[in-house]
Formats: sequence, structure tokens, C-alpha cells
Amino acid sequence: MKKVLITGGAGFIGSNYAYYRVENHPEDKVFVLDKLTYAGNLPNIQKLIDAGKINFIQGDIVNLKFLRELFEVEKFDTVVNFAAETHVDRSIIDPGIFVETNIVGTHNLLLVSREYGVSRYHQVSTDEVYGDLGDGSTNFFTETTPLAPNCPYAAAKASADLLVRSYFETYQFPVTISRCSNNYGPYQFPEKLIPYFFKLANEGMPLPMYGDGLNVRDWLYVVDHCKAIDMIVQSDKYGEVYNIGGHNEKNNLQIAKLILKFLGKDESMIKYVEDRKAHDRRYAIDPTKIGRDLGWKPGVKFEDGIKMTFDWYRANQEWVNATQSRIANFVVERKPAGLKQDETVSPNIKEKITK
Repeated sequence: MKKVLITGGAGFIGSNYAYYRVENHPEDKVFVLDKLTYAGNLPNIQKLIDAGKINFIQGDIVNLKFLRELFEVEKFDTVVNFAAETHVDRSIIDPGIFVETNIVGTHNLLLVSREYGVSRYHQVSTDEVYGDLGDGSTNFFTETTPLAPNCPYAAAKASADLLVRSYFETYQFPVTISRCSNNYGPYQFPEKLIPYFFKLANEGMPLPMYGDGLNVRDWLYVVDHCKAIDMIVQSDKYGEVYNIGGHNEKNNLQIAKLILKFLGKDESMIKYVEDRKAHDRRYAIDPTKIGRDLGWKPGVKFEDGIKMTFDWYRANQEWVNATQSRIANFVVERKPAGLKQDETVSPNIKEKITK
């Protein structure tokens, strides 16, 4: 049995990984740590909590004292870090919190994991750290592509990756990093492209399309991503970076049209708006290395995965509506960037764990 900590495990990909981990490694004792900001959604994992399959802890990875208390009590074997601020538009408006969570929070996890003898630390990253392949490009991101992030979100994730790498090179700490393409599937927060456009179209509202809509992304079904992460974590590879992609390149306009076609809506609902700042034109991942080293390949075709996703959102309107309301109602409660955030610590860490 292993004690596994999944940070950010109430978010989109993290919650899907929690389900995957419980199903495929029932012998493990799984803990989910999440701050429960607007995008950390407890209903995503409520079934696992109610069934006693996981232990839930609400907490912030920026709070170093809290992390030390938690690791002192639980003595984790494995840490899989999904915890991050991830929305590009929000990073343009308020980059400070991206620095706090994605850089400071990641370093806190590395520090405490090393202090308490964690035997595997895995960092979940993104293809956005590589920057922009550009219009008309035909090449792909590989693990040796130089990091060239173009927005505060991507820069913060790239910085975190470099910290993780440094812990392997300096301390021989057992780390791995994965960089994935755009995910889609159940439980994705409604501010992201596919669920956002699906909800708008379902309600008969216009779909605001940035620029010309021809920005290309490589799309990967979230369960395939979870399988890849699990294969990395279970392997004996250390200090490695693995790209995880689906070879399903679609531009934003194609995604919007797929959604409208599925819902029987007219393409006139697409309304072009001013492009966002630093909007990269094309991401595309080469997953050859993870296929060669670990035997991973995507198992869900895009045509099948997108239909399963649309069916899930249509069948879970209550979840969609409740989650959407969190965007309007959530107030970010935090101290200004740069101030210490570790003063408040529970007198008994066990009181924070929901079993």
C-alpha cells in the first residue's frame, strides 16, 4: 500500500486522476488536497469521499507550515501535483496569484516532500511552457524544445518545472514532469473553451470567438492523460520529462462548430471579438518519448471522446449550473502577492482531514 497525495485533486484533471487512481490502485490510501478556490470543486470528488475511497483535506500549498504539519502526520509516499492557477485570461489580469500558487506553492511541496522522504514527486505541467509554434508550422513540441512561455500563466508553470528539475539535479530527488496538450472531458470548469461554449450554445447565447478563431490546439481526452500520468508515476524513471498529446489538432473555430452541430444550433451564433493578449497560434505535442519508454498511447479517438464529453455535460446540467454560479459568487480571499501566507495553521491537522 502507498500513501498518495493528489494536490489540486478537486479540479478538472486532478479529480479525474483521483477516480483513475482509486479504480486502478484500490490498495492505495489516497488523499486529495485542494484549496477549493472557484475552480476547486468539491462535488467533483464527493462520490469518492462518500464511499470512503479518499481522504479530503482543504488547504493551500502556499502555506508552508500547514504542509509541514500535514506531511508530519501522514508520511506520504507519492505526491502528484495538479495544484495550479491555470486560466490564461486571469493570469493577464492578476499574475501575482499565479506566481504564488504555481511557483511558491510548487517549491513548498518540493521542500516538504524532500524533508519527509517522499519516494516519488510528479509535477503536472502544460505544453504552454514551450511557447508558440506559429502560423503555418508543421513541427511539434518535444521534450528538448526550449521553454519560451508567452503569458504569466505559462511563465509560472515553466518556472515551476525548472524548480522541479533543479531538485533532481541538485539533490537527486525522485521527480518527474509531464507536459500535456489541451484536455477535455467530464468535470472541466465552465470557463474553459469546450464547456464554456457548450453552455452558451445550449442556452442560445452567442459564442465569443477570439480573433479569427484559427488558433490551433492539440486535444486529449482527460482519462488518457490520467493513464499517462499513472504510467509515469508507477515507472522507475526519475528526472525525466514526458510530453503527453493526442495528435488531435483542432482550431477554436472547428471546436465551436462541433458544439453547434451537436446541439443543432446555427453557426451564426459565433461572434468574433478582440483577440486576447499573447494568444499563441499553435500548440502541437510529439508524444513519441512516452510511447517508446512506457508504452503509452491515447486510447480514445477525438470523435468518440468529444461525443462522450458533450453527452456528459448535457446529462449533468445541475453540476454545470452550480459550478457556473461559483464564477459569479466566488471572492478571492488572499493577501497581496509577496506577503507571507503561513501564519494561520490548524492546531490539529487531523481536524482538516475529511474521511
